[in-house]
Amino acid sequence: MNFFETIKNLALTIFHSVYHILWGDLITIPLPGGSSLGLSLLILILIPSGIYFTLCTRFLPFRMFPEMVKLTAETKDASQKGAISGLQTLFLSTATRVGMGNLVGVVAAISAGGAGAVFWMWVIALLGSSTAFTEATLAQLYKEKDPLYGGYRGGPAYYIHHFFLSGKKKTVVSRRHSVIAVLFALSGLICWCGISQVIGNSVSSAFENAFSIPPIYTTVILVTIAAVIVLRKNATVKVLDIMVPVMAVCYFAITLFIIAKNAGQLPAIFQRIFMEAFGLRQAVAGGIGAVIMNGAKRGLFSNEAGSGSAPCAAAAADVSHPAKEGLLQALGVFIDTLVICSCSAMIMLIAPAELTDGLSGMDLLQTAMEYHMGEFGVIFIAAILWLFSFSTFIGILFYARPNVAYLFGDNWLSQTLYKVLALVMLFIGGLAAYTFVWDLGDIGVGLMTVFNMIVLIPLAPKAMEALRDYEGEKKEAK
Repeated sequence: MNFFETIKNLALTIFHSVYHILWGDLITIPLPGGSSLGLSLLILILIPSGIYFTLCTRFLPFRMFPEMVKLTAETKDASQKGAISGLQTLFLSTATRVGMGNLVGVVAAISAGGAGAVFWMWVIALLGSSTAFTEATLAQLYKEKDPLYGGYRGGPAYYIHHFFLSGKKKTVVSRRHSVIAVLFALSGLICWCGISQVIGNSVSSAFENAFSIPPIYTTVILVTIAAVIVLRKNATVKVLDIMVPVMAVCYFAITLFIIAKNAGQLPAIFQRIFMEAFGLRQAVAGGIGAVIMNGAKRGLFSNEAGSGSAPCAAAAADVSHPAKEGLLQALGVFIDTLVICSCSAMIMLIAPAELTDGLSGMDLLQTAMEYHMGEFGVIFIAAILWLFSFSTFIGILFYARPNVAYLFGDNWLSQTLYKVLALVMLFIGGLAAYTFVWDLGDIGVGLMTVFNMIVLIPLAPKAMEALRDYEGEKKEAK
């Protein structure tokens, strides 16, 4: 074995070890009926922290929900040139949250964990909402002006940097960089490159299945349109302002139509969800662990709360109070999981079990939609998947902006080179699926979460102080 082969094998060993630590079962808890509950490092971090933030905010998802919805009606234009409004950042973060995972990912969760996984997906969304509030508010508190694009920028790399600088920790390399902040930014850029390839492959595969279009044609068109948008200075937000409401409303409307058409089945479906959630049927078969963990993982990794992605957009908002942006991003978690993911779940659960048994992934979803709406259902899923995936690609490149700037400084060369790299990955993914890069994306988002949570918990009192201040202002106004 030569030197390069040794290095390659060592790198793969490290890669798989890190992947297992982040996503594998770090702790296994035996359960009644012969089942077991496997807990990964990310589950062990995100669920307890979600409970902690929910308690610190005094159950914010419940008591502040009307205020979250009310804030979406604020159409105040950004006062800073190049800045975007709070509602625009909600569209932006929703674009990246509502992606491939909201369709096929939910199907996978139900396939592995049954209908009960949906309940645990809802529970995780409620916990993740408080986490999303905390990180988005901190992004607002530590944002700075963006000399390249105008407006503001920030995110975890910036509040991590501030935390270690202000505390004069030994991890500070210079006044410009902090080790943990650098690691977060690098993890994000790696993650978003991996996601770019997944997006290309998902779209080309869906169109090949639905319309028999060769992947090369779909990929060339996808990359060309994406390049025209992302290589322009500020076209990203303008495009998402149009795309996100259209795709979300269309998908939601079709799902509501299907649910209304099958309203008589709803009591039985909800009974099934709650019964399977608490293992009244799975405990006997030894599958309660799969029910809980598949629902938890789907909820955690769909709404992105705690990963530090959405704060990269939240920092760009020009809002009158930091807590406003936190509340809007908390609402984004509701939209993603309680609305869009639930829509996908209902499509599956209403379809006859004998029709979907043995199917998984896109085949399962398209079969269910074909049952509900005929051939139009298959075409609709392919089209909506294109919109979801494309908006995700545009959104993650917006997320990359502040992280590229943190690592390489304020220059157009580094910004453009990263966009070109992402477009190349989008093109490669459209032609062939490389699971190594998919796993690399998973490792990226896992590491982002770990580095983000290192600072998010000790900085949480700052976000809670902002929440109390905002609520105080509201009382005085009344």
